[in-house]
Amino acid sequence: MDYATLKALKPSEFEEAADGYRSMGDMAQAAKDHIENTVAAGMRKTLQGEAVEASQKQLQALAKNFHYTQTECGVISTALNGLAYDLAAAKRKLDAAVEDAQADGCTVNSDGSVTYPAGQKPGDEKVADGGTVTGSAGGDPTSDALERQAANIHPNPNYGKAMGYADRIADALKEATDADTKWAPKIRALKADDDLTVSARDWTDVTSDTGGVRKAADAYLDTIKPPPKNDWPQDNANWWKGLSEEQQEAYVAMHPASIGALDGLPSVVRDDANRTVLAEQRAAKQVEYDAWLKKEPEHYKPYISPITGREVKGAMVPTEEWKEWNEKKKQFENGFKGMDAIQERFDSYTSESNRPYLLGFDGNNMGRAIVSIGNPDTADNVVTYVPGTFAKLESIGGDMDRALALQMEAERQDLTRSTASIVWLGYDAPQAIATDATEAKWADQAKEPLGNFIQGIEEANHRDSGVNQTLLGHSYGSLVAGQTMSMHVDLPVDNAIMVGSPGVGVHHAKDLNIPPDHVFAATAKNDLINLAPPPAGTLAPSTRRRTWSSSTTTRSSTEPTRPPTTSGARSSRSPTGSCRDRAAR
Repeated sequence: MDYATLKALKPSEFEEAADGYRSMGDMAQAAKDHIENTVAAGMRKTLQGEAVEASQKQLQALAKNFHYTQTECGVISTALNGLAYDLAAAKRKLDAAVEDAQADGCTVNSDGSVTYPAGQKPGDEKVADGGTVTGSAGGDPTSDALERQAANIHPNPNYGKAMGYADRIADALKEATDADTKWAPKIRALKADDDLTVSARDWTDVTSDTGGVRKAADAYLDTIKPPPKNDWPQDNANWWKGLSEEQQEAYVAMHPASIGALDGLPSVVRDDANRTVLAEQRAAKQVEYDAWLKKEPEHYKPYISPITGREVKGAMVPTEEWKEWNEKKKQFENGFKGMDAIQERFDSYTSESNRPYLLGFDGNNMGRAIVSIGNPDTADNVVTYVPGTFAKLESIGGDMDRALALQMEAERQDLTRSTASIVWLGYDAPQAIATDATEAKWADQAKEPLGNFIQGIEEANHRDSGVNQTLLGHSYGSLVAGQTMSMHVDLPVDNAIMVGSPGVGVHHAKDLNIPPDHVFAATAKNDLINLAPPPAGTLAPSTRRRTWSSSTTTRSSTEPTRPPTTSGARSSRSPTGSCRDRAAR
């Protein structure tokens, strides 16, 4: 970049362009939300038939296009702001050098060279002529020393001043050139395919673009205050509220996984971020899967009799290479199940009351997902369901069905109150009964994130009177719930329900830090967990069960038993503070 270009440059024009892309992204998001929440959901609720099904597919494709546009606009906006920030820094250095040079009687020429006037050193008889110098950028100690020596020797005292200004100008030009060189390929890469189909490859490009821009825009992003290191929900919420709208959108664009995992933030924000993570991870697996399909080895080979050692005519068996390839293929396909089940939930809800919100997502390893049926930020009641043994992302579809059934029944029971029903698969659940499920380590690793999540729901809910929260643990999930409640003295949980529980880690309901008459336990008559004796090692079940026809309901106290419910009077406990600093038992 030359002097004239940097001198005439207006970084604000890049910022204005960034604002334009950000506005376009906002419009794309509004269009996506309108299609999903109003048009598509409304059609599903009131219409049926082949034409409706065909329309739904078209609407889903259109919503996907708008989602992609929204995400890319966020990346482009951040890139332009990052470029503007880098160029503005160089421009400020240039303007300051020019201003200082002119104030000192020097003239800055159109090529960036500096002309200095005639001058005379004290004690010299003659006035030395003026001249013009051109600076050099990035001087080292040796070159700086040589320049100082030259200035001391030079008969004109203005020579050394001019060289200093010229070097500052050269440094500014180099900084601007480096910024231009760094950003040119990043911005050229922000170009979508010229078609109307958002493919898996397009979403993997989003991931690549985001990584590139995030690295290049480090100086600009460093001006945005990062989330609190302690990860406390209340501090997270205050941090988010303290950001400008531009900073919020930049953080979502550059760090969707981090924002999606922050307890205490609004559900719509976490949902937006996590759906981007879902789209990118689903696309990455699809690209990897498609590449794997092309590597299919020879399927069959002639069968060799182990007895004769000869080939059996007409008999063929799968090759070992194909078996290994096919096993990996099945792993890919199983990995799609949970992701596709979540997307299917977004493609099938019929009203705002059962609209899903993706509050957490990670497709790696066994996978994790937190899905709310209904908005927990506005609901009167929130029930958080923790699944147990065998739970993983692959089978999240069944857990979401249970959450939906619970949400619908709760609202049917009380039409005056809204309920959000959450599946919290925010931990690695044990995958075997006889081995993994006999250990408490899975619950130990889950109790802090579950506690923070529950506190985050309280923090994000907009009701002045607070939200009535119920924690429901099923199977091993009841141990997770019990350990969490016993660890956090002031956790904002009003009711606890344990279904098919092997025990909750305490001996009495009062140890769960809520009134005992708000603690319920239930099993089906044919549940195998009834075969477990009261002392079950580390799981420590609370009491033997008392059978009521086909189901069982017990309480670890001497108070009368009443049916489990997700609504009821709120306890007098204060919901303030983070669950992380609660006293542990």
